[in-house]
Amino acid sequence: MVSGQHPFAVVLGCIDSRVAPELVFDQGLGDLLTVRSAGEVLDEAVLGSVAYGVLELDIPLVVVLGHQSCGAVSAAVHAEQTGERLPAHIQYIADRIKPAIDHAQEGAARIDATVSAQVRRVRSQLASEPDLAPRIGAGRLAIVGARYELTSQLVHQVD
Repeated sequence: MVSGQHPFAVVLGCIDSRVAPELVFDQGLGDLLTVRSAGEVLDEAVLGSVAYGVLELDIPLVVVLGHQSCGAVSAAVHAEQTGERLPAHIQYIADRIKPAIDHAQEGAARIDATVSAQVRRVRSQLASEPDLAPRIGAGRLAIVGARYELTSQLVHQVD
């Protein structure tokens, strides 16, 4: 539609090429406003993009979509464990994922748990944004967390 767009959801997902929201949710062009950043890292540009969908297009649903075997999460966990500095801007991403690292787990379980923890963390950050919180309180906006499992190709909600 040249005259405008009317997506029903904003999907904040990862840049992973295996996790295209339109394909994951079986939606067509114009159905979703997709915002993608490695590990669903929330910074000013990403936040502005999500806010645009909610505030300007009046989209009532934001989905924070993490995924199994996230490379950004794996890199952040590895960097924290080894003390290794990642290249330039990749370190920026890892630094923003670091607060979500689940230290109660080890190995692959740590990465898996951190994927879900990062989804919860970003969902919480979005829900506390001054421009978005009133819409949640008024029942005009829902922000939910979800995970896409590469092995099963299923999506499940993250509480």
